[in-house]
Amino acid sequence: MMAKEAGLDCINTEIDRLNQQKMNGDSSDTGDDIRISLTSFDRDEGKFPSEKWKTFVAFIFMSWNLVLNLTCLSIVHERMPERTKFPPLPDIFFDLFLPAEWALDVSEGIIVVAVWSTLFIVFIHRNRFIILRRVFLIMGLLYFMRSITMFVTQVPVASTTYYCSPKANKTSIGLILGRVLYMLGGFGLSINGRHTFCGDYIYSGHTVILTMAYLVMKEYTPRHFWLLHWLMWTASITGIFMVLLSRGHYTVDVIIAYFVTTRLFWIYHTLANNPSLKNEEHTNFLSKLWWFPAFLYFERNVNGVLPCQYEWPLPWPRRCFRSPHVS
Repeated sequence: MMAKEAGLDCINTEIDRLNQQKMNGDSSDTGDDIRISLTSFDRDEGKFPSEKWKTFVAFIFMSWNLVLNLTCLSIVHERMPERTKFPPLPDIFFDLFLPAEWALDVSEGIIVVAVWSTLFIVFIHRNRFIILRRVFLIMGLLYFMRSITMFVTQVPVASTTYYCSPKANKTSIGLILGRVLYMLGGFGLSINGRHTFCGDYIYSGHTVILTMAYLVMKEYTPRHFWLLHWLMWTASITGIFMVLLSRGHYTVDVIIAYFVTTRLFWIYHTLANNPSLKNEEHTNFLSKLWWFPAFLYFERNVNGVLPCQYEWPLPWPRRCFRSPHVS
């Protein structure tokens, strides 16, 4: 906007100069055309500012809620019903399929591939910092809500074979902090051997990650990348199925995680893609969402839908990404 205003000022100045010359008799009717050189402007200039500091704030928000999630798990582990007294709850999926311990490793392997694939797409997207802060904020909200649902209700362990660390039968700040740091070292995955505390059932964190990976991949890649979309969808469904097969979660955990993740993602992007909804008028009931002020802070300067444009952000090898793709 500043560049455009500067260009208009230059045009007005040149016109005023020519008019002044005409009034002073300096101009002669020679029939020559008067040409004013105009600077070309990018119509999208300033439309999607990176605002990298906001991305950092969103990352801190997500990290804080991840730690809160692990803190709640550290406490809930002590409140879990004893496995010897309380068997797994009845579940329709458990009635149809036999358990398989190896399935959890398969699910988490799919998660690792899905997350890195999605991060690569975001990495080469021209508006990568906007997408990243959206992902960080949504994931932070999901972690926060999961911390609440996990803390308020404990259900019996779904698996009869999954290893759960012995209870300490006491709680202290040092004990909880030690458990949180221990689980952070394994990125919250059982495949790393550090997720040995039980109780994080409602709702499924594995389903949240797999669903988010698919939604981000589909939203920020062109429609004709349908094969990639189908591959990510298949991978996500397979990963969720494997979580249930391993008895890592009850079916209700997966269903709640799917609905919470998809609805939060779709509502957020509906607000972000429609500037008319970025107001707090009484007719905009979406503004009553408790996280709406945070949304406004991060999205206030993003006007419209992000185009599918890509570029290689590193100085090498740029020649492979000279022409960004536009859907």
